[in-house]
Amino acid sequence: MSEHIVQPRIYIGIFLSLMVGTALTVLAAFYDFPGPLNAVVALTIAVIKATLVVLFFMHVRYSGRLVWLVIVAALLWLAIMFAITFSDYWTRTWLPPLLG
Repeated sequence: MSEHIVQPRIYIGIFLSLMVGTALTVLAAFYDFPGPLNAVVALTIAVIKATLVVLFFMHVRYSGRLVWLVIVAALLWLAIMFAITFSDYWTRTWLPPLLG
């Protein structure tokens, strides 16, 4: 079985992208976005950074279909768990309104 050889410049580019993402996270922490957008901005940056780590440093980008299937199944399961949790959370009457 032959393995894919990744050029060092790709790792350097991903590292620099992660450093830019970290800087954006720090800048976003000092800026007050309107409404619930603070969490949305922070989670968007975190998801992009996590995707870069999974794809390149965990070598998923160059893996076979079975690895991709496992990752898709894990993300689907995570989405199901979030849906169940939020369906319970949003039906509680003691919570304050989200946009108030």
